[in-house]
Amino acid sequence: MVVSFADRRAASKETEMTGPRIDPKVDFAFKRIFGNPEHTRITIHFLNAVMNADPPIMSVTILNPDREKDFPNEKQIVLDVLAVDEKGGRFNIEMQTTLPGDLVKRLTYYNCLNYVQQLQEGDAYVKLRPAISICVLDRILFKSASEYHLSFRLVCDQRRLVFTDDLVFHMLELPKYDPSWDDGVPAMGSLEKWIYFLRRGDQLEPRELAARLGDPTFLEAAGVLEMISQSPEDRQRYEARQKFLRDYEGGLVAAREEGREEGREEGREEGREEGREEGLLAGKIQMLQQLLGERPSSLDELVLLDPELRKALLPELQSRLRARHQ
Repeated sequence: MVVSFADRRAASKETEMTGPRIDPKVDFAFKRIFGNPEHTRITIHFLNAVMNADPPIMSVTILNPDREKDFPNEKQIVLDVLAVDEKGGRFNIEMQTTLPGDLVKRLTYYNCLNYVQQLQEGDAYVKLRPAISICVLDRILFKSASEYHLSFRLVCDQRRLVFTDDLVFHMLELPKYDPSWDDGVPAMGSLEKWIYFLRRGDQLEPRELAARLGDPTFLEAAGVLEMISQSPEDRQRYEARQKFLRDYEGGLVAAREEGREEGREEGREEGREEGREEGLLAGKIQMLQQLLGERPSSLDELVLLDPELRKALLPELQSRLRARHQ
């Protein structure tokens, strides 16, 4: 097929009008779609699709909307979505494009935190409502399972007895789902359509994506992608976050390889001593972040941080905590 100069100019002009395509899997864009107080219909639709809720969720409140001015350092932005429904159920929704070694423990920690933080001193336990963690993963964690959607809760080892529905974990592993058969999109269920949206969001123009999926909610979600693309400020923040995630993933691989090499060359004792010191520093940083009401950085994030920045972070957090109590 020969593409004429006029066709190329038309395609270039269309790209200029719509802006570069935005990948909804980049957590900055993901939160703009699913954690936006102005677009809670999207969040409700997604939650009902994941949970197959009966009766369906009717309303949600976003507990941690974007506040860009509070986060001058792009690397420290909290990009999980925290929401509560009309019955008090708590949701923690996050997008992961990497596979940190501590992912399962971190998901467990934050979901339990989301559960216990519901009660104030003197409150009765009966006030506790379910805490549901939803992790959209652009990697495969459970290789032995073919299902792209796995849900977990506390059950009896001997019998299929549910201990409680108050702690639930949903994992959506995007690579397990092949969205190549475009002709079948109209017949997809709601969850399949969301996975299609996430998998193909950076490959199709927003209007084409919305047209294929049909539901007005997807038109709204595609509109958010287009707004990010059209806003120079949002696009700059999106691209900065995208670069950070790429560097972060590359750094994880390099750090692991470097650690293996150093371990072979320098021996284990020095590594253990450095590890103890780094572990103590990381623990102090994580504790202070939690006391300040921030999401504690993961160990992987702290290890990859420049050593000088990591050392400077501790006194900075201590100073902020002292200022809060003055």
